[in-house]
Amino acid sequence: MSARIMNARMYAVTSEVEAHWRSLLGRIAGEAGVSLDYLPYPAPQPLELLWSRPDLGCVLMCGYPIALGLAPVVPIAAPIPHAAWASGRSAYRTDLIVRKDAPFGTLEDTFGGSAGWTVRHSHSGFNAFRHHLLGYRTPARPHLYARMEGNLVGRRGILDAVLEGRIDVGPLDSYWHMLLARHEPEATAGIRVLATTDAAPMPAFVAAPGAPDELVVRLRAAFVGAARRDWFARYGELLLLEGFAAVDTAHYAPTLEWDRAAQAAGYDLPA
Repeated sequence: MSARIMNARMYAVTSEVEAHWRSLLGRIAGEAGVSLDYLPYPAPQPLELLWSRPDLGCVLMCGYPIALGLAPVVPIAAPIPHAAWASGRSAYRTDLIVRKDAPFGTLEDTFGGSAGWTVRHSHSGFNAFRHHLLGYRTPARPHLYARMEGNLVGRRGILDAVLEGRIDVGPLDSYWHMLLARHEPEATAGIRVLATTDAAPMPAFVAAPGAPDELVVRLRAAFVGAARRDWFARYGELLLLEGFAAVDTAHYAPTLEWDRAAQAAGYDLPA
């Protein structure tokens, strides 16, 4: 099999964490008996271009764009976070964060203020936030915030906007938040979680549609079996993982249901 690329940019919260992902993916590729080259792809390079590459072998991709068909890919497996709220599933949620010293006690306290989102094809940074806010809208109150700042691009964009006081509240991928708090606690010391969204399917490692079926089958088996290997415990502790679950495109259908509910309510953008 010819070499394809692997990458964990979505959850490479620091250079040290990316090194752990690179090592773990190398282990899994070795177990699968496939040749994968780790491709560094640091921010702010657009993830959409990465996901569209024809040589994807094992690259993390958000589930919402998988369901939207933003790029044709073959989902392989998804991480299972080591968190009580994940309940042993390949699931995550969105933390709605504010500054630690902010006067807000509930999410409703932020209404009338300012909020932000990342990009329209993000689940944690857009779709989940919009779905959560949908429950608070009424005919008399179709807009919850006086100002909504969009296209903050990534999780760091949300984190910085909250810490700098440019927005009152913003959505932060819960697993990304966990990893950053574990490896760079000073970066999250100035924020707190005001509310959390419902859980949704976790981003997946994907291959390009032209990848050999044998490569996908071998990698999926290696991911699912990784937690049983002696070498996994170290990675599980460093990356806050219980293991991986096999997934396919249908696994991400719930994200489209959240989108349809918002569109049916005339709530195209969080507001």
